Amino acid sequence: MTLPREFLAPARFWSRTEVLASPSPVPREPGVYAWYFRDIPPGVPTADCHRCRNLTLLYIGIAPKAPPTNGARPSTQRLVDRVRYHYRGNAEGSTLRLTLGCLLSETLGIELRRVGSGKRMTFADGEMTLSGWMAENAFVTWVVDPAPWVLEERLISGLSLPLNLDMNRGHLFYPTLRALRKCAKREASARSVANPEGDEHPECQVK
Repeated sequence: MTLPREFLAPARFWSRTEVLASPSPVPREPGVYAWYFRDIPPGVPTADCHRCRNLTLLYIGIAPKAPPTNGARPSTQRLVDRVRYHYRGNAEGSTLRLTLGCLLSETLGIELRRVGSGKRMTFADGEMTLSGWMAENAFVTWVVDPAPWVLEERLISGLSLPLNLDMNRGHLFYPTLRALRKCAKREASARSVANPEGDEHPECQVK
């Protein structure tokens, strides 16, 4: 199976500072993005993961999602929307941040909490701590593609991507990660609501 060279040997990796700059270098087009890491979160198996320039590929995502088949309106998000949100958003809107925060909970001293009305879950004030860790360790690259869901399926089936859950049930880390996230949500449900007047740090607002 031939996979895009832009993912396996990209010309460059982009940092949080660069992605959040104005104007952002991330395209306002549909596509697939790949996350490479310097330090690996505890417990993540990387023996079969792809590496490039001392970074390890652990996760991919797409923007937008595949068009719904039930007649609902398709997503209008593009690469710039998703990539920037993963870097500065919160765990409620970013499955990558949720996964990283759960894996790094003890290392960073953060925990998943119910916020605002209590219906949403983020790492509350710990989101800033998580953003700081990503600034040091998480780097991204991307490929513009008009139908990113097709390429996403090829990449997940052809690479070891331990932080992906969707379409990745066969990965050895899948049951561990799924259980960890489920446990974090269960424990968050038992805790009091954090930040009842505002459910996210100002940095986490979508701009």
